[in-house]
Order: sequence, then structure tokens, then C-alpha cells
Amino acid sequence: MTLLTTWLAHRHTRWPNTANRHLLINNQTATRTSRASNHWISASLRGQDATLERLRVDRQLEEALAQGPDPLHLAEVFGLDEKTAMRYADSARALLERAAEQQPRRNPLDRDAP
Repeated sequence: MTLLTTWLAHRHTRWPNTANRHLLINNQTATRTSRASNHWISASLRGQDATLERLRVDRQLEEALAQGPDPLHLAEVFGLDEKTAMRYADSARALLERAAEQQPRRNPLDRDAP
């Protein structure tokens, strides 16, 4: 996560007005809307904990958590087939349910509670 946060800060500083929606951009793609080449991406990630596959999976799951576990939305945004979109939506739903179960319950009689 630190690597991704650092990259996003660098990306915003280096290309603050880019219209390129892709996560990974470079000098050539910052002024366009096309994606960076697989070779450039692989070379940039060499030796890092992150891989292109892990970043892709993390981004799709993050979208499902942020926008709600809607497989149709995921299929549209990422061009996923229906089975893959449903798998991400199911994973997000399970994570959201687990997070809700782990939140401490507030005693309604406790006046100090928010």
C-alpha cells in the first residue's frame, strides 16, 4: 500500500492536469489517454512487492468496496466478464459484512458515546 500511495503522490505532482485515467502513466502517456506499455510497466515494477496483477486485483476490489458490491458496475468500469465481476462483488460483500460485524456496538444508554 505504501508503494501505491507514494506512486499516486508522485503521479499527481508530476502530472497534475493529466486526463489519462490509467493508474500507471509515463512521460509519453501523460499527455494522451492511452495506457503505458506492458514492457514499461514490468520494468518499473521489477524488484517491488507489487506486481501488475496484484495492482489490478487490488484496484478492482477497492472499486467494489468504494462503490458497493455491484457486479454490473464492475463489469462496466473494468470490462470484466459477468463471472469475474460477480466474484469481486462477492468478495467485497464478504469484506464489508466482516467489517460491520467487527465494529463495536454502542450502548444506547451510554451518554458519552457519540
